[in-house]
Amino acid sequence: MKIGLGVTGSFCTFHNLLVALQAMIEAGHDVIPVFSFNVSDLDTRFFKAKDFEGEIVRLTGKRPIKTIVEAEPMGTSKGVDLMLVAPCTGNTLSKIAHGITDTPVTMAVKATLRNNKPVVLSVSSNDALGANARNIGALLNTKNLFFVPFGQDSPKGKPNSLIADTSLILPTCEKAIEGKQIQPIFL
Repeated sequence: MKIGLGVTGSFCTFHNLLVALQAMIEAGHDVIPVFSFNVSDLDTRFFKAKDFEGEIVRLTGKRPIKTIVEAEPMGTSKGVDLMLVAPCTGNTLSKIAHGITDTPVTMAVKATLRNNKPVVLSVSSNDALGANARNIGALLNTKNLFFVPFGQDSPKGKPNSLIADTSLILPTCEKAIEGKQIQPIFL
């Protein structure tokens, strides 16, 4: 399967993403990385932008797509079979729910959905049960859109925070390509 991997700025989850990416590669999937502008440019306490990009290139053998123009053909017949957004921040959830295409990742999602191909979201958001709850609700009811199962990562410390179980990314993608949502969604 040819999988587009849209990476957005939940930088603290990048280590888990790299493990999931390794599993996708080992399973024989061709992964095309797409970075949000923040992932392309920001150095954080978790990763330096160049170091993270280097890890992605090492695993996939491909330089990430970093512009809206490069991302637009992702959903066409020459593009991907499935688009995965991992991690999918609350900001990106909101943009997808409202049809905003102002980053390479949101353009890749729009192009994929426009061509009736599946999109999988791996949520990582501190406000998913707060301001973004309505966006998750809308996206749960969107054709060709699927979620990696998620749950609260710190119910007492961060009661509105949700994070996907990245070990379920590959099985979620395999179900989504069949047009099915892996169950249960809520962990």
